[in-house]
Amino acid sequence: MLNHVKAHRLMPPRHRILVVDDDQTIREYLCRYLSSRGYSVDCLASGHSVVSRLTSINRPSLVLLDLLMPQMSGLAVLAEMLKLERPVPAIVVSGVGQTSTVVDAMRMGACNYLLKPIDEEQLEQAIQRALTIGSNPPTKIETDDGVDIICNNQKLRRVQDLARQVANTDVPVLIVGESGVGKEVLARYIHSVSVRRKEPFNKVNCAAIPADLLEAEFFGYEAGAFTGAVREKPGQFELAGNGTIVLDEIGEMNCHLQAKLLHVLQDGEYSRIGGVRRLRLQARILALTNHDLASDVRNGEFRKDLYFRLNVVRVEIPPLRERPEDIPSLCHYFAQKYYRRYNRPEADFPERLVQQFCKYSWPGNVRQLENAVKRFVIIPDAEALLSELSHSGMETQTEVHAPLSLRDTCSRAFEQTEKEIVFRTLEEVNWNRKLAAERLGVCYKSLLNKLKKWEVPAKKSADWTH
Repeated sequence: MLNHVKAHRLMPPRHRILVVDDDQTIREYLCRYLSSRGYSVDCLASGHSVVSRLTSINRPSLVLLDLLMPQMSGLAVLAEMLKLERPVPAIVVSGVGQTSTVVDAMRMGACNYLLKPIDEEQLEQAIQRALTIGSNPPTKIETDDGVDIICNNQKLRRVQDLARQVANTDVPVLIVGESGVGKEVLARYIHSVSVRRKEPFNKVNCAAIPADLLEAEFFGYEAGAFTGAVREKPGQFELAGNGTIVLDEIGEMNCHLQAKLLHVLQDGEYSRIGGVRRLRLQARILALTNHDLASDVRNGEFRKDLYFRLNVVRVEIPPLRERPEDIPSLCHYFAQKYYRRYNRPEADFPERLVQQFCKYSWPGNVRQLENAVKRFVIIPDAEALLSELSHSGMETQTEVHAPLSLRDTCSRAFEQTEKEIVFRTLEEVNWNRKLAAERLGVCYKSLLNKLKKWEVPAKKSADWTH
């Protein structure tokens, strides 16, 4: 039953593993197997003595814990382990694979969950990762944008807490929510607070890549695998290494590729297109979707078995309309971000705009709010911005102005459209005014005069970089 052991793969005996299982056969098997891998192994038949063993002089480096035990369950043991001043990583090994049980174990601090019968290679990988977690406990760090997740809302705080709890596990996480709520931001947060944070973070948009190319994007291909494959190309799964793979818009994936992805998640192995060499999947999988995948499963549009594989831990981000208390903080954060990006003098975002924004339903969620703030920073015209939002359903009271003539109305509309075209063109050319003038078909001096009229600071184009 045991594999032949290569000397270079033996672990040093300083790593002590505590096996807790009421099944004597399992205890004896794990003791023999782990001892053959170079670990020092202790065994217990119940959970009662686990905590005292964890505080003893022979404190283990890792606990392998069964869930279903008489008198004291594995979940109860995990709850007691959470109270320890110095946490010990735990891997749950159980014959129970229900999603609710897995999630409960993860919330209680388990760093991985393996099903019986035990796959020895998966067990060895899980142990090595758990020992890495134990020797490098996670610390609070910032995301790529330099800030923690902005949340004053209790629902979102619970989402963040759950994300932090599962960050150092290997189980897939399904992040769901409407478009624009910040699913990728949460995925980056999970990666950034995990022990994988120094490894690659690779994102694949399943909706943006044609179905016939998505498989090659995932798994790569060998030279000559198909017409045009003149050289080998590693896929995103391979390039991610021990990092994180984000499968964005996974609900858009076709059934053929769903089946292939399922086999990869089940076996932990894949091959490049046209290749025979088996590669191990080392990366952690995060799947994002705005679909109701359960409904897609019922309609036959998404594989049921793949859904359950991905839905081990499900995190749902509430839409912005359900957390208006986050809007002021988000407004000020995005304002400062774009004031710096566009080299504008930093200023407080107008309180009047914040108040009006809090009344809006934001169908595009945080992404729409960010774009609105960005537009105001570039074109500081509050009336035009509020008018545009009101046309899309914003209920707000605006100041009453004197009636405008048809000529005035047309003139204002033309100037607003002109502004939008000019600023969009400037962004496309990285604020190179001469190049923008060429693209707009106007003379350079005319463009400068317009920018002066709109009170755009006369900075060098190099200062207006993204």
